Amino acid sequence: MKYKLILVFLSMASLAVAQKPLFPQHPGLVSYTYRDYLSKDVPGTLDKIKDLGFTDMEFSGLFGKTAAELRALLDERGIKCSSFGVSYNDFVNKTEEVAQNAKTLGAQYVRVAGIPHKSALTLEEAQKAVADFNRIGKLLKEQYGLGFIYHEHGFEFQPYQDGTLYDYIVKNTDPRYVSLELDIMWAFFPGQDPAALLSKYGHRYKALHLKDLKKGVKGDLSGGTNQDNDVVLGTGQIDIPAVLKAAKKAGVEHYYIEDESTHVMEQVPQSLAYLKSLKQ
Repeated sequence: MKYKLILVFLSMASLAVAQKPLFPQHPGLVSYTYRDYLSKDVPGTLDKIKDLGFTDMEFSGLFGKTAAELRALLDERGIKCSSFGVSYNDFVNKTEEVAQNAKTLGAQYVRVAGIPHKSALTLEEAQKAVADFNRIGKLLKEQYGLGFIYHEHGFEFQPYQDGTLYDYIVKNTDPRYVSLELDIMWAFFPGQDPAALLSKYGHRYKALHLKDLKKGVKGDLSGGTNQDNDVVLGTGQIDIPAVLKAAKKAGVEHYYIEDESTHVMEQVPQSLAYLKSLKQ
């Protein structure tokens, strides 16, 4: 009888482990998701975001506020800004202003999404980006105590040698000063496997943009697609559970939902519910 009880207990314990949430922490949100609303009403939109349960955000702009004004609004609602996204031009030419704004916001990272290029990304353009990332990433770290993360946008996956220019960028940037943010849709769109990238480059990834691509849409290396091709997580083409498992193993710190569509009011709550429903 005692052995039967032990077996029952072990079975229940195994079931509990099996039902552990795949996504145990609260996801973050990219401000660009609610850009149309934040541009008109920052406090009201932040209230809606907080009501959904978000307490971690990556801001891609200040939406007409100073960094101090935005920080005050976030503090009032118990929301933190963990990453501050800026343009490549500001990153290079307004580094001090960018750093001061990031510090005021309380951000851990400064983020850049994209590299200036004329058509298809070239090796020369990638080399310039590597030099800028290493130089300014070091400055941000040593002078301001900020990390730097690069967010790919799909066009970096141009073939190069036995890999891609994205591989070139990752391998030639100094991991002490340059980390990565994986936008899983902009990895999938040009034909990459986001889970495989997370496994390949592991701890280099500090953050994710969680988004899904509408079924039937074919990708390319352009770095662009219709904004309404962003769909509710779990309803598109990307294997979200596989991505989350790989991200957990890689030690990703921040998971931001990003939805660029015109249906964010309906889609974001559904994406959030989907993430909370996942078990491992």
